[in-house]
Amino acid sequence: MDTRRIVVLGGGFAGVYAARHLEKMFARDPGVEITLVSRDNFFLFTPMLHEVAASDLDITHIVSPLRTLLKRTTIFVGDVEAIDLERRRVAVSHGFERHGHNLAYDQLVIALGSITNFYGLPGLEQRALTMKTLGDAIHLRNRVIATLEEGDTECAAGQDGLLTFVVAGGGFAGVETIAGLNDFVRDALTFYPRLTPERIRMVLVHSGSTILPELGDQLGGYAQQKLAARGIDIVTDAKVSGVTESAVVLADGRTIPSRLVVWTAGTSPHPLLHDLPCMLDRGRIVVDETLAVRGWPGVWALGDCAMVPNRRTGKPHPPTAQHALREARTVATNIVATLRGGSTRPFDFRTIGQLAAIGRRTGVARVFGFNFSGFFAWWLWRTIYLSKLPRFEKKCRVAIDWTLDLIFAKDFVQFLTVRAPVMSTREAPAEAMEYANR
Repeated sequence: MDTRRIVVLGGGFAGVYAARHLEKMFARDPGVEITLVSRDNFFLFTPMLHEVAASDLDITHIVSPLRTLLKRTTIFVGDVEAIDLERRRVAVSHGFERHGHNLAYDQLVIALGSITNFYGLPGLEQRALTMKTLGDAIHLRNRVIATLEEGDTECAAGQDGLLTFVVAGGGFAGVETIAGLNDFVRDALTFYPRLTPERIRMVLVHSGSTILPELGDQLGGYAQQKLAARGIDIVTDAKVSGVTESAVVLADGRTIPSRLVVWTAGTSPHPLLHDLPCMLDRGRIVVDETLAVRGWPGVWALGDCAMVPNRRTGKPHPPTAQHALREARTVATNIVATLRGGSTRPFDFRTIGQLAAIGRRTGVARVFGFNFSGFFAWWLWRTIYLSKLPRFEKKCRVAIDWTLDLIFAKDFVQFLTVRAPVMSTREAPAEAMEYANR
């Protein structure tokens, strides 16, 4: 019997959960081989990423090794270099020397997600921080702590904008990031005697009139009011036009003196998709209602990199994690139907709700059309996302972290990966020679 090869590209929500469903559905079929290609050897639970940056969670507690999540899938940790739809091959590379392979497939699942887009704005790519990966969250935390250490010195008193933190983008990622950072920095002031609340400035820049537009004006206005009451300056109807070494420049000519800016205002589908011969819409692969790529049998796309039509509205489904999870199940079901001669089914899902944590045990949420705010919305946020976090072990670790956070202060420790100081001398020190001659 010929082996049927299923290759899944992408280690995010869409790719990992598609592979998990395929494992279950083909558990007793030795003739099916599943391969997952991922840049990282772990799955990152991105909804909790801002809590790592704000020292609410340990960095390892929101990641799960792929080899523990996927028992039957072959894990290939590397980069996708090219996709040849005509020859049904995927070129990948891995290792220190970027060794190349060609993976043949019978069924291909494209779930490469999206990447940060700086839109060519001057200085942004060189100076702005992002919040897409675990490394981004660790880097942001390190930079914030380094800024506090610098600001606590006598020579830093006159440095304009040193203690001004700017986040560009008033969506979920931007609001949760600045809310977490504000709590983190202001809690840290107890341990930095030269820093005062008046020297700290938090700025959120948003292009619209109200932040969190996905939740509507009522909840967005509530979140805006709460953040402002906690000392966060919210600049609405404004866009970042560039970043210099010492300031953020807005499109209307205003400048905000700052040495640290976080960009959450733009993403684009993976650039590799532009080379594909299939139909694209603003960089995303156009699929039909079954998530099949039009004109290419055996090729499927989902998640952030796919334009998935909504049968009810005629508009595409939003690229959210809750949609990616359901799309993954539909793709797996349709692959099984394709290989076994069954009928495929269309993807059909309505958004259950959207939630955001805005700091100080406060949140905003819209669930099943009902609005919630305050402590209950924050509790709802934590309860729902904790239930979605994969693996019981990680659930326990996160729950313990949250419990301890109610009792103890945050850790203001940088996670640096630089080597310890070393030395190399031609002649060994006398102490070492004496020890060697014993």
